[in-house]
Amino acid sequence: MKNKSYLVVPVLLLIFALAVLSAGCTTPVEPSGNPGITSSAAVEKVEVLHFHRTSQCYSCKTVGAYAEETVKNYFAQELASGKVVFGHINIEEPENKALVEQYGPTGPSLWIGVYDQDGFHKEENVNVWYKIGNKEEYLAYLKEVIDKRLEGDLS
Repeated sequence: MKNKSYLVVPVLLLIFALAVLSAGCTTPVEPSGNPGITSSAAVEKVEVLHFHRTSQCYSCKTVGAYAEETVKNYFAQELASGKVVFGHINIEEPENKALVEQYGPTGPSLWIGVYDQDGFHKEENVNVWYKIGNKEEYLAYLKEVIDKRLEGDLS
């Protein structure tokens, strides 16, 4: 019988992947939203919301921490005025049911909501998950996205 030791690493990787998936640390592959451009004067409010479960892995915590840091560092004035809102939202808590229904997260995620003259537009930003290994890149990227939303650019 042949030596099957070459199967050990792939089997271990499969077990690890299944463990991560069962912990709820998955990210959807497609963002949702309503692309378009509206007038910056028409933007009333931008919400940046980190949805998470009670138990969070390193990646989930990092996505939320870096998002909070981005908003606090670059949008302090807008945060103080209420034009930008940031929140960590536990999707398992009953008091967050309305926000969970409004945004529709299925697991840990970062969502941006824009309120403008045309109503409410939401989008899940999956790109932040690929940037958690480089904090400066993450912060710069998310700052640019929030700047665009504040200017009315929903593309």
